[in-house]
Amino acid sequence: MNQTEIDKLLNIMQTLRDPKKGCDWDKAQTFKTIVPHTLEEAYEVADAIERDNMADLKDELGDLLFQVIFYAQMAKEKGLFDFDEVVEVLNNKLVRRHPHVFSEQKTLTDEELEQQWQAIKDQEKAAKPNSSEQPLWHDIPKVLPALTRAKKVQKRAANFGFDWPDYHGALEKVSEEVAEVSEALAENPQSEHSAEEIGDLLFATVNVARHAKHDPEQILRNATDKFVGRFAQVEAVLKQQGKSLDASSLEEMDEAWELVKKRAKE
Repeated sequence: MNQTEIDKLLNIMQTLRDPKKGCDWDKAQTFKTIVPHTLEEAYEVADAIERDNMADLKDELGDLLFQVIFYAQMAKEKGLFDFDEVVEVLNNKLVRRHPHVFSEQKTLTDEELEQQWQAIKDQEKAAKPNSSEQPLWHDIPKVLPALTRAKKVQKRAANFGFDWPDYHGALEKVSEEVAEVSEALAENPQSEHSAEEIGDLLFATVNVARHAKHDPEQILRNATDKFVGRFAQVEAVLKQQGKSLDASSLEEMDEAWELVKKRAKE
């Protein structure tokens, strides 16, 4: 995108927000009312990538960029900052966080990159006013997907040394939590206590994924997609047998499921 196209986009956004000739919907929006749309657009970008649809990705990235432009225009109207300042801050941050590229050319291992990245972020936090008075988790948004937030919280704790040395300890914790879930369910499946124990199990499972260098949000999405695909095949198998899902017994669906799994291994 050249500067002319960027300017055109900024002018379009400014016109949409114009008090006299702008769009009534765009004029009525605030920072808070736009947030749900921003989250939706981010997920649509992820969906296009997962579907490997580059045409849709190009379109969805444009929609996501529009969200940035929208926020910048509202901030400009309030005299807070504008789009150019957003880009300036981003440029400076990218250069500052990649000294091995922009300051001195050198190759770092993944572990060294992670350590460097964390050290730079710690320096940035320390430089902010009243940084020492901020709660430990203040910069980990509560609105993040639960699995993603759990991973970030665990990484923050790990930075202070509160962590298992490897996945073995984390996996043993999962086994411990499974036993506690079983006990709680036996007492009362619908109790607050059983819900709490299931939550602990999910949290512990995220820890195993983190130690194994897997993103828990993504691998659960993949697992869900796998289930959706297999269940569609179960429906197809039943149809071949002259049956429908709603008229099939659990035993019949289980047989079809095992057949689908067997075919997947062949």
